[in-house]
Amino acid sequence: MSTNPVSIKKAAAAALVAALGVTTLAACGTEDVREAAGKSGAPAPKTVTLVSHDSFNASKEVLAEFTKQTGFTVKVLKSGDAGEAVNKEILTKGSPQGDVFFGVDNTLLSRALDNGIFVPYAAKGLDRVPAEYQLDKEQRVTPIDSGDICVNYDKKYFADKKLAPPVTFDDLAKPAYRNLLVVENPERSSPGLGFLLGTAAKYGDEGWQDYWTKLKANGVKTVDSWELAYNQEFSGSAGGKQAKGDRPLVVSYASSPPVEVLYGEPQPKVAPTGVSTGTCFRQTEFAGLLNGAKNPEGGKALIDFLISKKFQEDMPLQMFVNPVAKDAALPELFTKHGVVVAKPETMAPEKIAEKRDPWIQQWSSLVLK
Repeated sequence: MSTNPVSIKKAAAAALVAALGVTTLAACGTEDVREAAGKSGAPAPKTVTLVSHDSFNASKEVLAEFTKQTGFTVKVLKSGDAGEAVNKEILTKGSPQGDVFFGVDNTLLSRALDNGIFVPYAAKGLDRVPAEYQLDKEQRVTPIDSGDICVNYDKKYFADKKLAPPVTFDDLAKPAYRNLLVVENPERSSPGLGFLLGTAAKYGDEGWQDYWTKLKANGVKTVDSWELAYNQEFSGSAGGKQAKGDRPLVVSYASSPPVEVLYGEPQPKVAPTGVSTGTCFRQTEFAGLLNGAKNPEGGKALIDFLISKKFQEDMPLQMFVNPVAKDAALPELFTKHGVVVAKPETMAPEKIAEKRDPWIQQWSSLVLK
């Protein structure tokens, strides 16, 4: 899942992992690439550049196996949060920074597709990915992971106050939760945008504005990024390592509780945070072959690898997102401390494309003024 405009991806609670910057990693290619290069008389490209948001991560072991098979090297170029990274690719359309882009999610997908930054490619192994994730009929992007944007709560706060944590969107507007919630600006943040879309899916094209009027009256606080909301404003963040905020409710991800367990010092036996499962919006992240890629064949091989079982099973503990491949298993940390969201809010990409920008403008006028 990405942070934004994530990642999230989307990105999701993966922002707790230190950014690697621009990193050169081992990666993949195919015998077909080498054969084609041999026929043309040109040397086979040895580098594939993956452009992504700052939350991309992969284990050295998985990438080392990738390299062992093919000899290709992947250069990972991190370009900010999901929205910033997408916008950079739009600005460099036809002369991209790399070969493959990873991290555009369903909230921003139409922006990328409408600007023609990807070319079609039917990835090998796509039959292992359920149709619900395959949102582009032209196969310009390949689904890689999914996650749920949800309100998280600080268990200790609610236990100390002898107050039941909220469960639904309706609950958040009740007087009992006045001045407790912090959210992200949807114009600047992927989880913030996902939460806005979740309220629009729940209350309808007009009803969501009335809902946000209630949230504003109930003391909702808005900040620009997930990092600010979760690490500075939220009272249950980072296992106590950082100075805690005073808001026990925050828009984050359903995968945040496992992250708190993994990085808590000392490591807790039970996640200190919970998820309000009636406040969730389903986010899916994609990868695509960039229009104008210098190494398109290597890029195709890299996309194939991103949906391979090996990479899919590596993702949860690297980026704290869920695999989309049906044969990929979740690690014990997720199954023990994670939350299954049975009925997240969703929205058709076509509607997001039509409504996203006007809704953001309406939200800004309503909430920030």
